[in-house]
Amino acid sequence: MKTPEPRKGMPSPELNREDFTARYLSRFVDPAFKPLQAELDLITAVAWDAYSEGRKSPVTRKAGRGYADPDYELSVDWIAAKAMIDEAKARFNDADGPPRALIINGSSRSEHTCPGEMSKSYRLAQIAEKTLKKAGVETTLLDLSRLASEFGREIHPCKACFSTAAALCHWPCSCYPNYSLGQVHDWMNDIYPMWVEAHGVFLVTPVNWYQVSSPMKLMMDRMVCADGGNPDPTLTHGKDAKKAKAEELKGWSYPRHLEGRVFSVVVHGDVEGAENVRRSVSDWLKFMKMTPAGPDAEIDRYIGYWEPYATSHDALDKDTDIQGEVKIAAQELARAIVARRSGELVKTYEGLESPRQK
Repeated sequence: MKTPEPRKGMPSPELNREDFTARYLSRFVDPAFKPLQAELDLITAVAWDAYSEGRKSPVTRKAGRGYADPDYELSVDWIAAKAMIDEAKARFNDADGPPRALIINGSSRSEHTCPGEMSKSYRLAQIAEKTLKKAGVETTLLDLSRLASEFGREIHPCKACFSTAAALCHWPCSCYPNYSLGQVHDWMNDIYPMWVEAHGVFLVTPVNWYQVSSPMKLMMDRMVCADGGNPDPTLTHGKDAKKAKAEELKGWSYPRHLEGRVFSVVVHGDVEGAENVRRSVSDWLKFMKMTPAGPDAEIDRYIGYWEPYATSHDALDKDTDIQGEVKIAAQELARAIVARRSGELVKTYEGLESPRQK
């Protein structure tokens, strides 16, 4: 099949120097920076040069042995991220290592930002963490509320490289950092190894307007490279769209980088949408060939149904049933992790690969 040309035609987002300078300096409006204006002007000039020249990855080194093109200049940031994933994979595969679970708090609400109060999701995640630890599982808590409360914590949006060609979506994601656009501090390079080393994932999210929370959706979209993503950026010479199309059309192997893990999901709402959100999250995880931990491991509930938001934590205090259900979902996850590691929980899809891929 002839490799199609990438489609073009969208308007350019490129800024002129005046607009770039105004936008770049907008982060320094605090009067405390006023005495440093001359220095800021020099820094802005360097930033403009990097932007206008498109220096996305200014520090690189040759890929070396094991890559399709050993002489291709790979970003040192990507190389470091790949090394973290390889180390995490070794921990996952270590039969003598402890069972591990990743617990994710998907709510953006926190007492450390404007809401002034912790989230119910965080409280439910704590219940799961305590239960898993009691069952002998080593836990890592990923608190996505830090996107709103911690300096320099960001998850940049997915650019949908996969939709151009599977091979263009690198594992781990190579879209960030992009120094020329100031797209740095991307948290995903730390988050990918958390998923990789985990034998099980416990995910808690509130319903925000019939969807998962904003932080959760950012993370979910950026996890696309974990399902079919290309582990060798030299194969496509970085982000060469036409090369990536050619590779996909040769027949893409679609590597499942998180295959075999088990999961529990807790979705809670106050008015509408909990069941649909729980189903979409569970379907997402199952599409990546992860397995539900058990019949009680996927929960959608309402806390303080149609009651005032001001008393929602009081409603959770009284709702001992959902607290108990979260404990059961965590216990099932712990048991499923042990069963999977001992070979008792079989992969029912093994040898039954779908004739169609995403």
